Order: sequence, then C-alpha cells, then structure tokens
Amino acid sequence: MLDIQYLLFLQRLRELSGGVFDEVFNDISKIALDVLFYLPFVIYWAIDKEWGKRFIGVMQGSELVNSLVKLTVCAYRPWIRSDLIEPAGDSKVAATGYSFPSGHTNRAAAVLGTTAVWQYKKRRWLAILSAIGILLTGFSRNFLGVHTPQDVLVGFLLSIIAIFVVGKILNCVKGKDKLADILTFAGLVFVAAAIVYIKFKPYPMDYVDGKLLADPEKLMNDAFKICGSFSALLLGLYIDRHYIHYEIPVGHKNLPVLTAVGLGIYASWKIYLSKTLLVTPLGGHLGNFIAYFIGGILAMVIIPIFITKFTKNEE
Repeated sequence: MLDIQYLLFLQRLRELSGGVFDEVFNDISKIALDVLFYLPFVIYWAIDKEWGKRFIGVMQGSELVNSLVKLTVCAYRPWIRSDLIEPAGDSKVAATGYSFPSGHTNRAAAVLGTTAVWQYKKRRWLAILSAIGILLTGFSRNFLGVHTPQDVLVGFLLSIIAIFVVGKILNCVKGKDKLADILTFAGLVFVAAAIVYIKFKPYPMDYVDGKLLADPEKLMNDAFKICGSFSALLLGLYIDRHYIHYEIPVGHKNLPVLTAVGLGIYASWKIYLSKTLLVTPLGGHLGNFIAYFIGGILAMVIIPIFITKFTKNEE
C-alpha cells in the first residue's frame, strides 16, 4: 500500500513541523471548495457570459461525474483503510463522501484549469498562478491525510476531460438552439438516470464494533446537491436562450454593485437559508436536490434578470 505509506510520510512531516503548515493547507482546501465555487457565476453575470457558461459547465459537469464515480467505486477514506492515518485538524470532520476521486482537487482543477485556458494568451502569469493553485490544492489533500495520490490524480483528470468536452459542446451548439435544446433534454434524462442509479445501487455495509464505517445515505448527499445544480444549469440556459437573452451591461456604473448584491443573495441562500428552509425539513436527498436546484435557477435566471432590470433604463 504505497499510497498509505506516502500519507504516513507526510503525516510524519506534519508532526516534525509541529503542525505549523496544517492550517495553511487546510485553508487552501477550503478556498478550493468554498471560494472558487462562486467565481464562475461572477464571470457569467459581469465579465464574459460565454466563458461564464464554460466555467459553470466544466465545474458542475465534472462534479456530477466525480460524484457518480465516488458512489460507484465506494473507496473508503485513508483513516478507515489504516488506523495509523490521523488527518490534520478538523479535516476528518469536514471530509464528506467516499475518498475516490478528490472533490476538492476536482473543483480546483475545473475552475482554475478553465482560468488557465481562458487567460493563457492574455495573462500568462494568471494561467501559471492557476496551475500552481491546482497543484497546491491536490497536495493539500494528501498533506492533510484525507485523500490518497490516486484520489487527487483522478479528480484532476476528470476536470481536464470536462474542460475539453464542455468546450467542444459549447462550440458545436453556438447559434444552434435546436441542437442545444436536444442536449438539454438529454442532460436532464442523464441526471434522472443518475439519481435512480445512486439511490438504488448496492453499497458496502461494513461494520466495526457494531458501527457502520460509512453510511451511504449520508454519503449520497453531495451527489443530490450536484444533480440539483446541474439540472438548474441546463434549465437555466434553456430559459436564457428562449426568453431572457441576458447580455452583460459592460461598463455600466452599477454593474459591480449589482453583481456584489447578487453574489450576496446567492451565497446567503446556499450557505444559510436553503438548509433551514429545505434540507432540515426534507432531508439530505430531496432537500439538497431542491435547495441546489433553486440556487441554480437563482444564479442562472433570477440574478441576470435582476441585473438587467436595474441597468437597462440607465445610460
């Protein structure tokens, strides 16, 4: 088990350094999960709509596949595979889902990888910084003891594939609404099939001292979140194509403020209101699906309408 030996080596380095780097790498992991999530939407609302579509499509498409792979392989976390592994800080509590592939690395590679592709010719330094950010995020998951090298590698590869595939799809459907509508319907069918699959497939039910090592009912929650988000993305883009036709009011004096307000509303829903109003009363599966679907519609439909309304009548 060379992967476990590598994690034990890093764990020893953490111990020898007195944990001085633990919080640094923990913060890097949190940035990948909690901060980078919002960047694609800001780009869609206020910077470049077409690239915003690509950012969101890559992020959510790769995360949907990542979740399906996780729930298919059902690989246990390193500390379950070996009781010698002791993750740093609160990483053990914060780590949700099965181990393979790494969700943090997946998101970092999706958002920062798309940034690198977008800015490579315009701002080479930003592309380089994005690549460094991906590497640091992947290494942080190993350093903290929550993912093996193969978890990180496959999480990265899924995002790289998504960058290529989503780019090709968007280029193919540009100006072809009928084809885009067909792919929208196919995507929604895929999400429905994915929900049926993850809900009814068998999962390992291993017990130690009468305690279930990993409860699949809880570990499905992240998959229901992304199924809700991805469904909203598909439907939101359909609504925009046929009804909204959102155009970024480039240069408008109120655009930065309206974008900030929209971001605050979206973050408030995602972090606070959705849990209270939906997840707690409806449960982790249905509650998360509906909560993230509403959040996606908010991001793809409501906020663009909001920005348009408060900019269209002003010079």
